[in-house]
Formats: sequence, structure tokens, C-alpha cells
Amino acid sequence: MTDDTTAASTASASVDTAPELDTAPELDTAPELDSAPEPDTAPEPVSAAEPADPAAETVVTAVPVTDVPTTGTPADAGAADAIRIRGLVKRFGDSRAVDGIDLTVPAGSFYGLVGPNGAGKTTTLSIIAGLLRPDAGTVHISGIDQHANPLGAKRVMGVLPDRLRTFDRLTGRQLLHYYGQLRGLDRPVIDKRIGDLARAFDLTEALGRVVSDYSAGMTKKLMLAGALIHSPRVLVLDEPFEAVDPVSSGVILDILRAYVDHGGTVILSSHGMDLVEQVCSRVAVIVSGEVLAEGTVDEVRAGQTLAARFVELSGSGGEVEGLEWLHTFSD
Repeated sequence: MTDDTTAASTASASVDTAPELDTAPELDTAPELDSAPEPDTAPEPVSAAEPADPAAETVVTAVPVTDVPTTGTPADAGAADAIRIRGLVKRFGDSRAVDGIDLTVPAGSFYGLVGPNGAGKTTTLSIIAGLLRPDAGTVHISGIDQHANPLGAKRVMGVLPDRLRTFDRLTGRQLLHYYGQLRGLDRPVIDKRIGDLARAFDLTEALGRVVSDYSAGMTKKLMLAGALIHSPRVLVLDEPFEAVDPVSSGVILDILRAYVDHGGTVILSSHGMDLVEQVCSRVAVIVSGEVLAEGTVDEVRAGQTLAARFVELSGSGGEVEGLEWLHTFSD
């Protein structure tokens, strides 16, 4: 996935017209840090069907996800499949990053995608999130055909993409407020949820700082909070624990477990086999764009540890012969 594609979609994975980074407001014109941005010319708060202008004088008019067609929305909120993929193919030149993948993610499950670098995990998650278009195959999110109703599918999802890029000249509070408005939430609802999420992710003191001053782990927590602000049915998370300290990882896991316990669905990629083995109810091993094993964690590991099974399925590592020169030193 290219950086340009990710930057254009990261703000909410909900609209195709998200602003480029260089259009974010400059710091010297930002509103007060202790409140959500309210430009002098901002209109009065409006209903979810007609959201107010995006935070901090953003120069693009976003289409709220509440204004999507109703065609293709799930008839049964308790549909058995949160994600259903059939025959998914994605090519980059002569290379097939995704080669005929079939996956079914049950609603209310914690689903893990594992595989070596370059196996196609990020490409698969990006297609599920609507950030990439497949060359073939179908994707249904909570019963919604992603091709027929892409905005409807995005409406029920929260997304944490790979290679985080965001509007880092906004403060944390402004960015979360902007995400809430993109999702069509009323201002009082946004303000309350920002406070709740900040406390949960230990970001309260950081909300007044610009995102460019955040560490990688803090930025990831802020983006995860943004993915949750509209209470989606499905969370699509690409390496959510990368660069996150153990204490914060524990907090995030507690939040995600509670989310799944109450009917939400999480699909994530991770290289942490122990973590996947600990928290996921189902797992798929992807190698060279194909699913080599899929099922419950016990079924996939087949009497081994998940790490050992992963190595067995993905093949041997790199060759170490020929590096004898490393056993001597140049000085």
C-alpha cells in the first residue's frame, strides 16, 4: 500500500475526500488547547445528519458517514459473519500480494492474521478497510457488500492502518474531535467520548499537545481512540501493539476484550505469536498471499506452540552461511 493512499484514508477510513496533510491548520492559528476547535465563523452545532464544519478550520467539506444509502445495510444486527471474504485477489505489477483468499470472521470474535513480512496481511486488511480495491473477489462487512455500498461498509468499521500518517499539526483533542465530526456525531457526544477515551488510554494530559510531539506509541493509542469514537461493529487493526509499551498494551487489550465481550469484532495482524495465542479465538496463517491454515488457535497450532507452527508453515529462515567475516573485526 502506498503512503499516498494511506494518508488520504487514515483520518477515518470513512470518506474518499479526506484532506492531505499539508492542508491541516498551522499551529499559530490553532484554537485554545483546552477545548475543541471553534473557529469564529463556525456555525452552531447541528444534528448528526448535518455535522458542523471539521475541526480547526479544515479546508475540505467531508461527507458524513451517516449520509450513506440504506441499501445493503445488515438486516440482522446479530449477523453471524462480521467479515466474509471470497476469492480475494490483489496484484501489484506481476506480483500477487493476495492470491485467492477466503476468510470468514464470526461476529463477536477476536481474529488474528499472522504471517511473515510481505505475506499479504497488510494488503488484505487494507482491502477489508476499504483503503485498497481488490482486483477480484468479494468482501462483505456485517452483511454489507463493500463493492455495492462502500460507504455503508465503512460506516460500521473502525480502522487502525499500517504506516500511521495523520494531521499531526492538530492537537490530540482537535484530531479526535475531527474524527467525531467525520462520523456525524453531535458535539456534546464527541466531547464526552473524547474524555472517556483519553482516560481509558491515559492520554488526558496529552490532549492539548500537537500530535507531532507524541511518541510512536502515544500516536498509536490516539489513532486507536479515533477508530473507536463512533462505536463501530468491526475493528480492523494493523499491528496495533507495535511500538506500544507493555503497560499500555495491557490497557489496550482490556479495552478490546471488553469490546468483543459486548458483541464487537476485532481482526488484527501481529508478529507477536504469544499475544495472538493469548487473546485470539481464531487465527489465519497467510504466506505468499495464500491462507495455509485457518481455524481456532488450537486447530491451527496442531499440538505445537503457535510460533513453532508459524515457522513450520512459513518455511525456513534466511541462510546464515557465508557470514564468517562477521566472526572477525575490522579494527
